[in-house]
Amino acid sequence: MPIATLTLELAIEHAQSLKDRRQAVRSLKDKLRHSFNISIAEMDDALLWNRATLGVVAISNSAAYLSGQLREVEAAARRLSVGLGCEILDSYVESDVPLDE
Repeated sequence: MPIATLTLELAIEHAQSLKDRRQAVRSLKDKLRHSFNISIAEMDDALLWNRATLGVVAISNSAAYLSGQLREVEAAARRLSVGLGCEILDSYVESDVPLDE
Protein backbone atom coordinates (compact mmCIF):
# COMPACT_ATOMS: atom_id res chain seq x y z
CA MET A 1 0.00 0.00 0.00
CA PRO A 2 1.56 3.32 -1.07
CA ILE A 3 2.38 5.94 1.55
CA ALA A 4 3.28 9.53 0.70
CA THR A 5 4.41 12.48 2.78
CA LEU A 6 4.26 16.19 2.11
CA THR A 7 6.53 18.53 4.04
CA LEU A 8 5.59 22.21 4.29
CA GLU A 9 8.08 24.86 5.45
CA LEU A 10 6.21 27.89 6.81
CA ALA A 11 7.21 31.47 7.51
CA ILE A 12 5.00 33.23 10.05
CA GLU A 13 6.23 36.80 9.80
CA HIS A 14 3.61 38.33 12.13
CA ALA A 15 4.48 35.99 15.03
CA GLN A 16 5.91 37.94 17.94
CA SER A 17 5.62 35.11 20.44
CA LEU A 18 5.27 31.38 20.72
CA LYS A 19 1.54 31.90 21.24
CA ASP A 20 1.21 33.68 17.87
CA ARG A 21 3.11 30.86 16.17
CA ARG A 22 0.99 28.15 17.79
CA GLN A 23 -2.23 29.89 16.82
CA ALA A 24 -1.30 30.08 13.13
CA VAL A 25 0.07 26.52 12.99
CA ARG A 26 -2.86 25.00 14.88
CA SER A 27 -5.39 26.77 12.69
CA LEU A 28 -3.72 25.58 9.48
CA LYS A 29 -3.42 22.02 10.78
CA ASP A 30 -7.06 21.88 11.87
CA LYS A 31 -8.38 23.27 8.58
CA LEU A 32 -6.34 20.83 6.49
CA ARG A 33 -7.19 17.86 8.71
CA HIS A 34 -10.91 18.58 8.48
CA SER A 35 -10.84 19.12 4.70
CA PHE A 36 -8.83 16.04 3.74
CA ASN A 37 -8.41 12.49 5.02
CA ILE A 38 -4.80 13.06 6.15
CA SER A 39 -2.61 13.00 9.22
CA ILE A 40 -0.71 16.20 9.93
CA ALA A 41 1.79 17.13 12.62
CA GLU A 42 4.31 19.79 13.50
CA MET A 43 7.79 18.40 12.89
CA ASP A 44 10.20 20.85 14.47
CA ASP A 45 10.99 22.51 17.75
CA ALA A 46 9.51 25.89 18.53
CA LEU A 47 12.94 27.53 18.64
CA LEU A 48 12.04 30.15 16.05
CA TRP A 49 8.72 31.91 16.50
CA ASN A 50 8.44 32.85 12.85
CA ARG A 51 9.19 29.44 11.28
CA ALA A 52 7.44 26.06 11.36
CA THR A 53 7.60 22.73 9.54
CA LEU A 54 4.50 20.60 9.03
CA GLY A 55 4.41 16.99 7.93
CA VAL A 56 1.40 15.56 6.10
CA VAL A 57 0.96 11.81 5.59
CA ALA A 58 -1.55 10.01 3.38
CA ILE A 59 -2.05 6.36 2.52
CA SER A 60 -4.10 4.80 -0.28
CA ASN A 61 -4.31 1.80 -2.58
CA SER A 62 -3.70 4.08 -5.55
CA ALA A 63 -0.50 6.02 -6.20
CA ALA A 64 -2.39 8.26 -8.64
CA TYR A 65 -4.92 9.13 -5.95
CA LEU A 66 -2.13 9.96 -3.47
CA SER A 67 -0.42 12.21 -5.97
CA GLY A 68 -3.62 14.13 -6.67
CA GLN A 69 -4.55 14.34 -3.00
CA LEU A 70 -1.19 15.76 -1.94
CA ARG A 71 -1.31 18.31 -4.77
CA GLU A 72 -4.74 19.39 -3.50
CA VAL A 73 -3.49 19.56 0.10
CA GLU A 74 -0.55 21.73 -0.96
CA ALA A 75 -2.80 24.07 -2.97
CA ALA A 76 -5.23 24.35 -0.06
CA ALA A 77 -2.37 25.02 2.38
CA ARG A 78 -1.11 27.83 0.14
CA ARG A 79 -4.60 29.39 -0.02
CA LEU A 80 -5.26 29.02 3.72
CA SER A 81 -1.85 30.27 4.78
CA VAL A 82 -2.44 33.67 3.19
CA GLY A 83 -5.47 34.25 5.42
CA LEU A 84 -3.51 33.16 8.49
CA GLY A 85 -0.58 35.47 7.87
CA CYS A 86 1.75 32.63 6.85
CA GLU A 87 3.75 31.94 3.74
CA ILE A 88 4.81 28.53 2.47
CA LEU A 89 8.51 28.86 1.71
CA ASP A 90 9.05 25.31 0.46
CA SER A 91 7.18 22.06 0.01
CA TYR A 92 8.21 18.64 -1.13
CA VAL A 93 6.65 15.20 -1.54
CA GLU A 94 8.25 11.86 -0.72
CA SER A 95 6.75 8.45 -1.40
CA ASP A 96 7.66 4.79 -1.19
CA VAL A 97 6.36 4.34 -4.78
CA PRO A 98 6.70 6.58 -7.85
CA LEU A 99 3.87 9.14 -7.98
CA ASP A 100 2.36 10.69 -11.08
CA GLU A 101 3.47 14.26 -11.62
